[in-house]
Amino acid sequence: MNPLIWALIMTSLSTSTIITMSSNHWLLAWLGLELNMLSALPMIMKQNHPRATEAATKYFLIQATAATMIMCATTLNAWQTGQWTIMYTPSNITTALMTAAIMMKLGLAPVHLWYPDVMQGSTMTTALIISTWQKLAPLSLLFMILNNLNLTILTLTGLLSATIGGLAGMNQTQTRKIMAFSSIAHMGWLLVALALNETLATLTMITYILMTSTMFMTLHNTATKSIQDLNTTWSMSPALATTTMLALMSLGGLPPLTGFLPKWLVIKELSTTSPTTA
Repeated sequence: MNPLIWALIMTSLSTSTIITMSSNHWLLAWLGLELNMLSALPMIMKQNHPRATEAATKYFLIQATAATMIMCATTLNAWQTGQWTIMYTPSNITTALMTAAIMMKLGLAPVHLWYPDVMQGSTMTTALIISTWQKLAPLSLLFMILNNLNLTILTLTGLLSATIGGLAGMNQTQTRKIMAFSSIAHMGWLLVALALNETLATLTMITYILMTSTMFMTLHNTATKSIQDLNTTWSMSPALATTTMLALMSLGGLPPLTGFLPKWLVIKELSTTSPTTA
């Protein structure tokens, strides 16, 4: 891809996320989400391969559907309340539609089936962006409407995502699909943390982004596309092989690595606090 075009896409991607995160008006946030989606599509399609085309098509359809749901919810909210303010969404129907749309954008269970296919059809760099940066805009909206959400449903959805992500990832051999299911599981942990404590959710998100970025960069540098490829990593670069092992263990939440901390805090918070009263 032409460096100028790549720079334009990355600028658009960054700007759209910042617009959504800093907006207080639903239309502006929706505009940021749409620009974010349109910026990601060329990155997914840059491979001249049928799988990349399939991934881009699935990504577009899912994101467009979620954007339509958000627009319907915001229009309904404006009709009922006379306001377009993000923080003011008292209607249960609006909140339910908005939550479903955001979960679809994040690839959470039970609307997660598109996510592994899109990851598999993308390059490692694009998969890294989809797994990390593309999560920020929808999550920021979720943070902003948190006071109007049903925390019990949020917790149950998070637990479902964590369970499905963990179990489905065990049967995979392709590293990008494994990372996709890992992302689904970690987003589930993040939802549970969000229902309990916003600060804990922020810590979980930062930890997830750092660990996932580390893992994708090591996979990219070693050109590892399947589990079998990991067999030759040690002979190529012992340092990268060690980093990969540590990153995987951290993603799994093994102590005393970084990934253990948010999971431990979430479980500790769950054992002492009811999500409905958090």
